[in-house]
Parts: sequence; C-alpha cells; structure tokens
Amino acid sequence: MKWHTGIIAAWFLAAFATSSLASDETDRFVRMGWSKTDFSRITVPPSEVISGGPPRDGIPPIDNPQFQPARADRTLADKDPVVSLEINGDARAYPLRILIWHEIVNDTVGGKPVAVTYCPLCNAAIVFDRMVDGEMKDFGTTGLLRNSDLIMYDRQSESWWQQFTGQAIAGSQVGSSLKFLPARLESWAEFTSRFPDGKVLVPNNPGFRNYGRNPYVGYDSAAAPFLYRGKMPEGISPMARVVVYRIAGKTTAIALSMLTKSRELMHGDITIKWKTGQASALDDGEIARGRDVGSITVQKKNASGSYEDIPYDVTFAFVVEAFEPGTVIQK
Repeated sequence: MKWHTGIIAAWFLAAFATSSLASDETDRFVRMGWSKTDFSRITVPPSEVISGGPPRDGIPPIDNPQFQPARADRTLADKDPVVSLEINGDARAYPLRILIWHEIVNDTVGGKPVAVTYCPLCNAAIVFDRMVDGEMKDFGTTGLLRNSDLIMYDRQSESWWQQFTGQAIAGSQVGSSLKFLPARLESWAEFTSRFPDGKVLVPNNPGFRNYGRNPYVGYDSAAAPFLYRGKMPEGISPMARVVVYRIAGKTTAIALSMLTKSRELMHGDITIKWKTGQASALDDGEIARGRDVGSITVQKKNASGSYEDIPYDVTFAFVVEAFEPGTVIQK
C-alpha cells in the first residue's frame, strides 16, 4: 500500500487518556484552543476524540467560494468526481480535487445557506443546510476526528458537529442536528450532461494546494482504515464502499458490490441506481486517473408518482459499523 509520507508524518495520532469527562480532559480541550466550547454538554466519550494532526482550520474551509461556468472549465476530466447540488435552479459542482484539500465549503445556493463537506478518511460527501434554529452557521474544521470522521465546528457557538451524522456532539448546540440536503456524488461528465449551464467551484488560489493530486494514494484499497480504533464490520472489508440513506429515522446500508452487479435495486418506493464513469478520489496519485467506482443515485417516488433525489452517502463499511451499530449491511 502506498501512503503520502508527508501527510502521515503531519497527521500523527494523539489520543485522550480516559473515557469520562474529567477536569484534566476538559483542560486538554481548552489548551487546544476550545475555551469557548461548553464542555458541560457533550454526548460522546472524550476518549473517542483524537487529533488528526492539523490544528483548528489547519485544513482550511472555503468561505468565499469562487465559481466559473461549467462550459469554461479546462481542468476537469470526464471521470473527475464532483459533489453536485441543485437548489431553485442554481446548479453547482464541487470537485473532490478541491474538497479533498479543504473538506468544507460554506456557500449559498439558490438562496439557501449550505455546507458542502467531504471527509476523505470516510469518503463521506454530505451537504447540510447551514440554518440551525433560525441562525445561520459558518463551519470550520476542528482538526479532530472521531471514528476517523471529521469533527466540524460552527464559528458562532464553537460547538462540535460530527460530519457523518450531522449531530452536535459538544457545546451549547448539543441536541441539534443539521439537515441533510439531497446532493449527488457523480462524475464531471454526468454533471455537465445534466446541467450544461451549471457552475463549478474553482480554487481561490490555484497555487495554494496541489489540486488534482490525491494525498491519500491507495487508501481505499487498504486492509484497514487510518486513525480508527473501533470495531470492524463482520463479513465485509472495512474499506468496502457502502451506500447509506435514512428514511424516517431508519438507516439502510447496501454494499456497492450489490449494485455493480444489478445496477438497480428497488426498496419499496426507493430506487437506487449505479452506473460506470466516476473515478475514485482515493486511489491513484492523480484523482482523475483513479479506478472507476461508478456513480449512485438514490430517489424516492413522490406523491405525483415521479422520482426525486433524497440524501445519501457512499462511505466505507467501517463507518457504518462505527456510527450505525446494529445496521445490517446488505451484501
């Protein structure tokens, strides 16, 4: 397995010592710069929270995203993976070649404040509504992980939010959850076919990072995840891709391998489809040259009988085991 040695050296693991919120643990969080976070309210064992290496916003979110017409792009290959989002006729693509270096984009699409997020270690591409209890939130990266997943924070309350679940896990916002928004993880060719007049995110500073390169070479072919100490799933590789969606509080998880065989599955009024053409962002050193993992759509039949997108994620099997224990992965 190949690893980017600079990233691994920088992201050295540092774990907390106990599972109870003792005063010394609170002091550790405070010494890390979280003096404004209310740690009298926390829903997870502090021992599960570890350092990913970078400090707060060491992986810098994008707060003033810049776009250009999709037709004008000359950098993306057809297989380049993008998070696509359409709200009120405003269609935008967020390439993983950019998100892999920033993880969060605070944006407004079709008049709605949104956070477009990507956690490479979980391959979790999720879009959230930034409005919480009537207040618009701006999100950053804490530099901390739980179950190998990004912990975000909002700048207004400095509460911590688990990216995979959208739940506040520490601070005054505990008890709140972010609303998932329908989005797709698809190829650039698919986005431009659906939205030829759409827009695409471009780097604010093209020289700031080595955009288009993958700092996690070979990660999704590894035997085990990085910076994860939890229980592994049974009967499936921890790094196998799994499609996850939630309806009425129930989580459904389907191994991607099922879909690559059948290409379409029906679950009641839910239709899940797979087709070829999207590169893995976590395989080759050049993202656009990653092996073809295909694209997924998850749609629900509405009252009129037509189908509309619902929120979903294509993550790894170990993530399902970590955050949705008891959920049986269909394989």
